[in-house]
Amino acid sequence: MQWYDWLIVLLPTIFVYYIGLRSRRYLKDVSTFLSAGRVCGRYVIGVADVASSLSVTGLMAYVEVHYRTGFATAFWYSILMPITVIMSLFGYVFYRFRETRAQSIGQFLEMRYSRSFRIFAAALRSISEMLANMIMPALAARFFIYFLGLPKNFTFCGIEFSTFQVLIFVVLLMAISIICMGGAMSIIITDTIQGFICYPTIVIFVIFVLMRFDWNDQILPILSNRADGESFLDPLDIENLRDFNVFAFLVLPIISLFLQRASWIGAGSSTTAARSPHEQKMASLIGTWRAALGGIFYVLIAVAILTFLNHSHFASEAHSMRLQLSDQVATEVLPDPATRSAVMNKLNGMNTQYMAKDAVFSDKENLDSRYLNTAHNELKNTVGIDSGNALFAKFRTLYYQLLLPIGLRNMLPPGMMGLFCLLMILLMVSTDDTRIFSAAITVSQDVILPLRKKQLTPREHMWMVRWVTIGIGVFFFIGSAYMAQLDYINLFVTLMCTMWSGGCGPVLIFGLYSRFGTTAGAWTSLLTGMFMGFVGIFFQRNWADMIYPFLRKHEMVEIVGKVLETLSGPFEPWIVWRMNEVRCPINSYEWYFICQTLTLLLYIGVSYLTCKEKFNLDRMLHRGKYDVEGKGEIKSPWKWSNFYNKFIGITPEYTTGDKVIAWSYFVYSFIYRFGCTFLLAAVWNLISPWPEQYWGLYFLIVFLVVPGIMAGITAVWFGIGGSFDLIRMFKDLESRQANMLDDGRVEGNVSLADKAHVATVEDKQDKQDKQDKQDKQDK
Repeated sequence: MQWYDWLIVLLPTIFVYYIGLRSRRYLKDVSTFLSAGRVCGRYVIGVADVASSLSVTGLMAYVEVHYRTGFATAFWYSILMPITVIMSLFGYVFYRFRETRAQSIGQFLEMRYSRSFRIFAAALRSISEMLANMIMPALAARFFIYFLGLPKNFTFCGIEFSTFQVLIFVVLLMAISIICMGGAMSIIITDTIQGFICYPTIVIFVIFVLMRFDWNDQILPILSNRADGESFLDPLDIENLRDFNVFAFLVLPIISLFLQRASWIGAGSSTTAARSPHEQKMASLIGTWRAALGGIFYVLIAVAILTFLNHSHFASEAHSMRLQLSDQVATEVLPDPATRSAVMNKLNGMNTQYMAKDAVFSDKENLDSRYLNTAHNELKNTVGIDSGNALFAKFRTLYYQLLLPIGLRNMLPPGMMGLFCLLMILLMVSTDDTRIFSAAITVSQDVILPLRKKQLTPREHMWMVRWVTIGIGVFFFIGSAYMAQLDYINLFVTLMCTMWSGGCGPVLIFGLYSRFGTTAGAWTSLLTGMFMGFVGIFFQRNWADMIYPFLRKHEMVEIVGKVLETLSGPFEPWIVWRMNEVRCPINSYEWYFICQTLTLLLYIGVSYLTCKEKFNLDRMLHRGKYDVEGKGEIKSPWKWSNFYNKFIGITPEYTTGDKVIAWSYFVYSFIYRFGCTFLLAAVWNLISPWPEQYWGLYFLIVFLVVPGIMAGITAVWFGIGGSFDLIRMFKDLESRQANMLDDGRVEGNVSLADKAHVATVEDKQDKQDKQDKQDKQDK
């Protein structure tokens, strides 16, 4: 990096933190700290989510997956489009959760179930969330070490420090400092500023990649030279993909869309910060347009890495880069110098390999596999089979994760290096502060607060959250510094989240939408999901060094292998369970699916058996006589002329501009994405299959050109709307009246902030009922 690259990085970063510090003057009460005072407009939320939805970890995970699977699987995502459209248009989950006025998921759980369940569920969610997210600082630190070419250690004042651990500390310090400034308010404001910076930066990188690589001569040949059943372009030719196939991208997401939509909301995030339920619904709706920018950025970076590392034009650079990557990974995961030297001697003896014109690569046979196979064989020869398998699992994981920073370092010129480093820092901070704050709110609001008998002052309350945040930062530091991640990023996160998300889906969805759900059903679902999550973690973490050696020692490998093959047989080729000495045959997605199915059945069954009295949903959702905000429900008579508006979720709350947004989204999603680019293409290929050249053109238009146009439109649209919304947010924060009771406490299944209003309403209703009864007796 040149001196001007560092200026590009430092100046915008300092500006973001300056705005965060300035926002502290608006911090009046706990509600501002937890939910930004509930004054955020749709565009502030949308722009802020641009930064928080993109991340270093997300980009690394995307490249890690699509470097192995290509982009054909993305075609099948279009099947999900009608479901996601309807959910967004009708405000599925988000609208109702905002109606509860809960400032955390635990507050909602106490309102719906019980205080003891709130505490247990919040603790479980916190543990699961922290285990899943604690690798993010480590991934970010490794990214910057490999991207900037930093040394493993450095000396300061005569003391040697680990670069990796120092960077983890810096990463966490940057995120925690924003949280301590003003909680959710500071996070949303700084994320919005970062979103304004990220938009033009991403557009610059899109232009750079399209100019750097030729589509027909470089990109398309790389995407086309794949073995049968593993196409990078043809969605009808992917049956041999293993971890990331139609099951992972289609079957599981359909179930998760319904059951898991509420799993991670409500903990200090923007889902509790909107001015009204309708504004929250519109924020969710315009968020789908926001996704176009992130999508094209991820796709282009993945395409660039694929082309750079596999096309013959870059063969010498790619070979040198792979050796450099292998050396750095070996230094990190192979502590014994003799073992590391043996592995690198073998790798350095390999010649540069060029892709032949008629070359056909697969997941097992490609330009990377010879490096990995050589390292694996040498490890087994040097340290033994069991230890060699365990070390290779770590080696392979880091190898694929860190292709991205090493590739970019060799690909980007000065100036672009600084821009990309700035982008990654902004995305890192916006993601880390949101994830850490989410865990901090869950612990402080839903574990500590319900256990306290004495009310905290607003100052004490906010400092409690800050101290919990710092404690979680320490936990993240220890986890990032010392915990090895042995699987794909997405699979690892899925597995760690299974402890919570495996059983929480029915608890939350039926809690919002049913009257029959009971506390007993909720306990059964959550405990089952937790137990299955622990089992999955144990098997995944200990397969190579404990479980597989145990099976081999007791001559059970063949028997267990046959049982697994028999169970997966009816579902092949989408689910294939084959004995493997390095990885558990049942991957994290499949285990997650089993958990969700079982807990759903248990929740429904136990709730129906134990339901004695239907729950009062109107009170929890502040509807009818319980309307706290005094806005009432806008109703209009049913008319056939309103059928189409009703069909896509348009209500009398919608302004003309809202209707334009809703109809535009409907036309784009239903007619263009689902009807034209999916159904029409699928039917056409059933009748007359396209050659890969046609699929290449399809991929260019559908995944790059059209999203690129949308990204340009939304960049201007969100920039203008976000600026006006941010100004209004500052004015509303200045003028809003503090409510000292609105701090997350619940009494008798009612939020303490609403208790007086609810008591008045119910007392009035009781008097009316008594009067009606007396009048009836008099008659």
